[in-house]
Amino acid sequence: MSNTKSVEKTSKNVEDAIAEALLELKVTRDQVEIKILEAGSKGILGLGAKPAKVLVSYTYDPEKAAEKFLSQIVKTMALAVEFEISLKDRQMYINMKGKNMGILIGKRGQTLDSLQYLTNLVINKGDTQYISITLDTENYRKRRKETLESLAFNLAKKAKQTKKNVVLEPMNPYERRIIHSALQNDKYISTYSEGEEPYRYVVIVPR
Repeated sequence: MSNTKSVEKTSKNVEDAIAEALLELKVTRDQVEIKILEAGSKGILGLGAKPAKVLVSYTYDPEKAAEKFLSQIVKTMALAVEFEISLKDRQMYINMKGKNMGILIGKRGQTLDSLQYLTNLVINKGDTQYISITLDTENYRKRRKETLESLAFNLAKKAKQTKKNVVLEPMNPYERRIIHSALQNDKYISTYSEGEEPYRYVVIVPR
């Protein structure tokens, strides 16, 4: 999925026209295609001068942009990583493959979550339509989801047995949604989130 924008600029010379187009598109020269429509001329003693006209086109490819950004990040971490990227219905899934991927996951997925957040910011800057990014490696997202669901069921059982609220550790919004979703059909308990980010947590309440 790509999006092409083109602007036509007229100025006293070609370079000035190009510079104005780049400023409007908010891109660098190496990112665009330039077509000189009119080279322009200075005329004689200022008489008969003609302005230059250019057409500058920029094609934004979110998949390439995501890979370029992440490649720069992992390079600074001295990691060799392959990227598998798929984009459908404005949902982009990026799977990273390589050695020592645990470094990219971090403690409880914190590094992976941070990379995902930054990639979302990079891909969704400007006036392009929003694309949701999911960043994964070594099937971590699925394994973490299964772990959280198991935790939710065990703590819900505890809440029902003790008739007391059970407070979970702080989690990010994605992980809290997993807890809420796992327990939403249990008629004997309810859940809600409390606290301020990034320390917001889930409370399991026996009915």
